[in-house]
Amino acid sequence: MTSHDKKGDTGESTGAYLPEIAHPYVVFTRAGLVVEFASVRGGRVPLDGVDRADAVNAAFLDDPEATRRLHESLPSSAVDPSRYAAIFFAGGHGAMWDLPDDPSFVKATARIYEAGGVVGAVCHGPAALVNVRLSDGAYLVAGKQVNGFTNEEERAVKLENVVPFLLEDRLVARGGRFVGAPKWQKQVVVDGRLVTGQNPASAAGVAEAIVALLRKEKTP
Repeated sequence: MTSHDKKGDTGESTGAYLPEIAHPYVVFTRAGLVVEFASVRGGRVPLDGVDRADAVNAAFLDDPEATRRLHESLPSSAVDPSRYAAIFFAGGHGAMWDLPDDPSFVKATARIYEAGGVVGAVCHGPAALVNVRLSDGAYLVAGKQVNGFTNEEERAVKLENVVPFLLEDRLVARGGRFVGAPKWQKQVVVDGRLVTGQNPASAAGVAEAIVALLRKEKTP
């Protein structure tokens, strides 16, 4: 997750988008997976999208163990990729500023993927993937079908001139084959062991696809 809490120079707060943490967390834990939280700087994760009208959000916020772990997240520098079968990046606009160039997350993502693990991200979370290169020097997303928060959605929230780059454009520039859907529609794209989703509506679906891939890997 991101540790960045401001939308550029606007003075507006941001962070990791809570539904993109809470909804996947429910999917992962119900599937029996052990989930650990990590962020760029570690410690308390700044949150956006904190809406208790969303029952899943409310349940997550009322779970003392889940919130404790979120507030005591591992710093990315402490992530040992050999311990994980998958890595998943939640979105939130903060992701656009610190995830692309975080060396520890970039390295961990490449190592998990090349060890046969699953890489997933949703909404602005794919910002974490745009600078990931594999051992042969190729970008992770190159030649793969990918998805993320679209240019149309960024313009709809009037932040296209605030974010440091447009995520759809950058994924395409890295060789990704962007497969978008109309704005705010659920869209989950699976290409091998890479799973990407377009927006908050896609968060649980990305997690479900990751779980399916992990179960497939365990099948004899």
